[in-house]
Amino acid sequence: MGGTLLAVAMLALMPLSAWAERSVETAYGVVTVPEAPQRVVTLHEGALDVAVATGVTPLGAVTTRGGDNVARYLAPHFDDIAIVGVVREINLEAVLALEPDLILAPPQLAEAQYRLLSRMAPTVVPRNEGLDPEAWRSETRLFAQALGREAEGEAALDDVDARAAELAERMAADERPSAVLVRWMPQGPMVMSEALFTAGLLRAAGVAIHDAGLVREGVPHSDPLSFENLSRVDADWLFLATLNEEGREALEAAKASPAFARLDVVARDRVVPVDGQLWTSATGPLAAQAILDQLDAALSP
Repeated sequence: MGGTLLAVAMLALMPLSAWAERSVETAYGVVTVPEAPQRVVTLHEGALDVAVATGVTPLGAVTTRGGDNVARYLAPHFDDIAIVGVVREINLEAVLALEPDLILAPPQLAEAQYRLLSRMAPTVVPRNEGLDPEAWRSETRLFAQALGREAEGEAALDDVDARAAELAERMAADERPSAVLVRWMPQGPMVMSEALFTAGLLRAAGVAIHDAGLVREGVPHSDPLSFENLSRVDADWLFLATLNEEGREALEAAKASPAFARLDVVARDRVVPVDGQLWTSATGPLAAQAILDQLDAALSP
């Protein structure tokens, strides 16, 4: 609480920027942004992905879900990046200390936080489209526009579409493999929604991904499954995601259970371990390419 009050007090002394030269339409109305931002802070994993994909290196970012730094697939792009909070808890003082000239925020950002952040720098918030496998495309375009990298953003989207189409061409329409994506947590396996970013990518690549009817509309995953219900996730392919060491340990323990061993997909050796940070949390053009690369490696003979 003290840190928030200090940040608010410091903001009261800051003049609103007068040098912005372009306007973008956001969830909170039209926002003017600098023509060529130099000190970008991202508060959304998808925004960090888009920035890097379009040639911009942000000064600060939030941690990935289940981690203490940026996502592993993005880490090689940075020698050093300031961490300014976690997914649902932004450290306002840390953001302010970076003296940003542009802040890229998540669609779920509350208005009260937006008001504070927008006093530090122009703050761009996408419209919240709910759980939609294609929402990342409009977010990519908005963030790229705010960064002054519209052409690079469109090129990144085109590259993803071309890569997915290339994979889909290898699969005849009547031979589309089925798949289920499961995030394995210490409390058990959770089936991920077929409305997620990753599900949309896999469908575009020719994979018939589904959530086995276990996920309610509008939520990202099912409740944890009991071992007795593991058979519900049987498919041609099973992608098993873990977020952290605790999840990996729980998965290793589960593999020793009779219920896991009885799955047809296990008998066919078509269980593919994947990075949960990438497959169940990330969005953006670079995340899409990384997922498609891993899908290609798994399904290639």
